[in-house]
Amino acid sequence: MKKVYLYKGFERLWHWSQTILIFTLLATGFEINSSYELLGYRTAVEWHNYAAWSFVVLIVFAMFWHISTDAWRQYIPTKENFNAQINYYMFGIFRNAPHPTKKRALSKLNPLQRAVYFFLEVVIIPVMILSGLLYYFFHYPVGGTDLASLKYVAALHTLGAFILIAFVIVHLYLITTGRTLSSNLRAMVTGWEEMDDEEAKVIVEEAIEEAGQNIISMKNAKNDSAVKDIVIEALKETEEKIKENRLKGQR
Repeated sequence: MKKVYLYKGFERLWHWSQTILIFTLLATGFEINSSYELLGYRTAVEWHNYAAWSFVVLIVFAMFWHISTDAWRQYIPTKENFNAQINYYMFGIFRNAPHPTKKRALSKLNPLQRAVYFFLEVVIIPVMILSGLLYYFFHYPVGGTDLASLKYVAALHTLGAFILIAFVIVHLYLITTGRTLSSNLRAMVTGWEEMDDEEAKVIVEEAIEEAGQNIISMKNAKNDSAVKDIVIEALKETEEKIKENRLKGQR
């Protein structure tokens, strides 16, 4: 077994910030809809608005990071191993069968996760933001945003909230399906994930290939001496990581 640095700092910051904001939005949203009383209606509305605008800002930063690092590619749905992944969650996981999809540095999601996250990021989250903005401007109107009723907007926003709740419940369960009950959670906190030698070997090969591509692109812009220095530095860092049995998935 080797520890592989799979989740970078921003990924973890984005994940936990998103978690806090979504739970805040759900809690205050249901209080606004009179499901229970904890903060009071006015305070719940204020906190809901703060969390909503913070969520929008977080999405902007996350979009920039995913585009600049090519991490967005891991959310593109694929048919490869899709049925095998469903079969694993329905039956294989209870028989300790091997996971049909291995994690990669730039492909951490299995086919089913890709489909779910794609649906959330492309459909549900935009719908929640759009309906939330209509809610906001209904109460704080500006020119051209007047609405006669919030009936259908409210229904759409509430439906999205229940879909998010269903996702959270399934997500919390799947957290416990790692090598140990807490291994997946620990990986998202520290960034380091335990992998068997074969999985780690594949990530090493991907890292080497990525480094090679970076060196080629740098060579076009720098002189040979600068490229040589980059290679030497990369080799030294790799040697240190091998001694520690650790390898960063991406740099």
